[in-house]
Amino acid sequence: MTERKVAIITGGSQGIGAALVRAYLDLDYRVATTSRSIASADTTDLLSIPADIGDPRTGSDVVARALDRFGRVDTLINNAGIFVARPFTAYTPEDYADVVATNLGGFFFITQAAVAAMETQGGGHVVSITTALVEHPLSAVPSVLASLTKGGVAAATRSLAVEYATRGIRVNAVAPGVIKTPMHPPETHPGLAALHPVGRMGEIPEIVSAVLFLENAGFVTGETIHVDGGQSAGH
Repeated sequence: MTERKVAIITGGSQGIGAALVRAYLDLDYRVATTSRSIASADTTDLLSIPADIGDPRTGSDVVARALDRFGRVDTLINNAGIFVARPFTAYTPEDYADVVATNLGGFFFITQAAVAAMETQGGGHVVSITTALVEHPLSAVPSVLASLTKGGVAAATRSLAVEYATRGIRVNAVAPGVIKTPMHPPETHPGLAALHPVGRMGEIPEIVSAVLFLENAGFVTGETIHVDGGQSAGH
């Protein structure tokens, strides 16, 4: 019998992350997921680990626990992230530390541990959620810390894709526009919809579909798919 595949998904307690957990379970993957607010769970198919991905120890611990519980790691989805919108000169040292720890450190340490496991087993796939603001900043959305951190993840995605291309490990990214998640109150939706040329916000299933496309696209690596209603193309 073929061994079932295993996905690790960060930020899996709500929104896009929770939808990705459900999608991979529906694909008959076993899933390990983590976030600060997630409820602890350990079942046949799901391992939920409450933890702060911004802590450098969390990434290696989550991968180790996934390997101990499920025996392998086939896919890592770096979904966890925080966004702080302030004018550049209004960012505080605490803002900087929090965003860098979560968005960059959270990507780096868990990806390092997961890629080591994938290399041992002969292949795997990493997908990171970035943002369309990396390529197309908006004057209405001050976002230097998002660009600094998620831009770093976008660049690292290409670098890792090339470094591991001959070792069976693919590395890709999805760059959303503004997605209708619990972090955006309904009263903000009309203004946020207007940021996209198509005139609406994105929906969570549209991000999930892009990730699943990459999961099955064996000839695609080093790619960033923009799911942003045309934002990155211009206005």
